[in-house]
Amino acid sequence: MSEGTASKISVVGGGSMATALVKIFTEKKNHVSWWMRDGESVNHIKQYHNNPRYLSSVDLNLNCLHVSTDINEVVEASDIVVLVVPSAFLKDSLANLSVPLKNKIVFSSIKGIVPGDNMIVGEYLYQRHGVPYEQIGVIAGPCHAEEVALERLSFLTLACADMGNARLLQSYMKADYIITRLSDDIYGTEYAAVLKNIYALASGIYHGLGYGDNFQAVLVSNSVREMKRFIRAVHPIKRDINSTAYLGDLLVTAYSQFSRNRTFGTMLGKGYTINSIMMEMNMVAEGYYATGLVKNIKKAYDVKLPICQAVYKVLYEDKNPRKVMAKLAERLK
Repeated sequence: MSEGTASKISVVGGGSMATALVKIFTEKKNHVSWWMRDGESVNHIKQYHNNPRYLSSVDLNLNCLHVSTDINEVVEASDIVVLVVPSAFLKDSLANLSVPLKNKIVFSSIKGIVPGDNMIVGEYLYQRHGVPYEQIGVIAGPCHAEEVALERLSFLTLACADMGNARLLQSYMKADYIITRLSDDIYGTEYAAVLKNIYALASGIYHGLGYGDNFQAVLVSNSVREMKRFIRAVHPIKRDINSTAYLGDLLVTAYSQFSRNRTFGTMLGKGYTINSIMMEMNMVAEGYYATGLVKNIKKAYDVKLPICQAVYKVLYEDKNPRKVMAKLAERLK
């Protein structure tokens, strides 16, 4: 497939990262098909050229963009499908899809685990939709959608077993404010993207409890070691955990003002209930769902995850955040 071919790439999802990716893909006038569940948002975009709910300051080029609530129409029109819906809603989003994904190159920008199946998205696409592994890719950070909207220089990692497919997607992402790096570590980058959201929750909880920057440095250094242990147990290949796709993504998610997971954790630390946080936040914090599911995956591996376990106790066992996180702090090195 040649670069710039019309109607060859589609985006599935209507949130901030989906909007950011549409902005990137259309930067060089590539034609993009975009599926959104919300018909009112679709109509708004067609009339006013911006997403009313997310990154509303981004002016969308409708000459390069087809927006629709018909997922089959959108997927059928493309060779590359980019999934950007919350992991908790992935199955519902694909429920009405009759066009086979196994005939597409499918990249996931989803930073979570599929509930009920306890799989990362790549495994889910292979097991449930028959997409060959070489046609599955991962879009990882470190990158916040809000900074893409501001056109601040951002890095993205494209991981795929087939480097040709990674380079193909890379060709659609040429923008002055975007630098892409390629990787063949699909499992590692995807698990890292799941775990960093849990560690960002922990960072936020501590922040909400009043812990300072000195302690946050200790927490993050312990988090990257915990991430390394887990990923090595799940998929033991040679990788540099200190590179941007792993440590870099963790750092920006743990520290950034744009991190919804850190914000979620901060509110927990300040005493908000989970229900009140969910009502107040306009976006899904993937770390909430990931924390509940990583515990199930952990059972298959002999690996210690004290930070993930502490966050689990706060989120799912209704334990006192101050007591749980103080006990965890004593274990950190």
